[in-house]
Amino acid sequence: MKIAIYGINFDPSFDEYIKDLLQQIDSYGWELCIFKKFEEFLKSRFDLGIENTNFTKETFKEQKASFLISIGGDGTFLDSAKIVADSGVPILGINTGRLGFLASTHKEDIQDSIKYLKEGKFRIVKRSLLCLEEPSGLFGDTNFALNELTVHKKDSASMITIHTYINDLYLNSYWADGLIISTPTGSTAYSLSCGGPILVPGAEDHIITPIAPHNLNVRPVVVPDDRTIRLKVEGREGNYLVSLDSKSVAIEPTFELVIKKADFYINCVFVDEDNFLNTMRNKMLWGLDKRN
Repeated sequence: MKIAIYGINFDPSFDEYIKDLLQQIDSYGWELCIFKKFEEFLKSRFDLGIENTNFTKETFKEQKASFLISIGGDGTFLDSAKIVADSGVPILGINTGRLGFLASTHKEDIQDSIKYLKEGKFRIVKRSLLCLEEPSGLFGDTNFALNELTVHKKDSASMITIHTYINDLYLNSYWADGLIISTPTGSTAYSLSCGGPILVPGAEDHIITPIAPHNLNVRPVVVPDDRTIRLKVEGREGNYLVSLDSKSVAIEPTFELVIKKADFYINCVFVDEDNFLNTMRNKMLWGLDKRN
């Protein structure tokens, strides 16, 4: 079995945990392939002490990895999803960041998680994505998002107007700082901070959430994810920003954005009793009463 590892960096307090992870993978006789820039980062921190190969974003699919381990926070996990794309390779997220909805494996649980992976004691949860179909090529080959697509104003205090259509039926013209189109996975991210609802993974819906709308009676809308969403933007400025997860591009208001559900899924690995409901309850401190 071949294990691919992707990461960017992490705090020195995680060094021993990551060294143990690499040694554990080697002890199982698995092949190890590390993202090239992350390999350089690891070697600057400690001696790997094991044999490995490396890969880049362009060569990942050639590796034919069985799993990809994402080491970092949720942002790193989103980057991992861009690398995996439509290959179907399952991702296990190890959290060296903060909140960690996607990268939910804590440092104390790393060795048990890898052991469960070896013993087949894990579940694969499919996460849907959305796709920016038009303008084509705006984000190259990575025209998809695991969390959300966001349209927002650029370099101006003026709001923008976003005319929104669902399957060619007019929904609303949002006068706001921007608009978020979120997947169920992204429902606990930017959309949530703007008042959007939480959807459980597997919900076949998208959320349309305005960012700081001028009309206070405008609220988020949940729509089936088999619908096409079209956006037309107006504003005083000559351009605005379109973001797919963490990547942004400036675009002129002459373009129309066409958003659909992507035709593939990202496979997320969960081990032992780890599940979305437990993660949500613990990360959001539901039921915690500091008076006690």
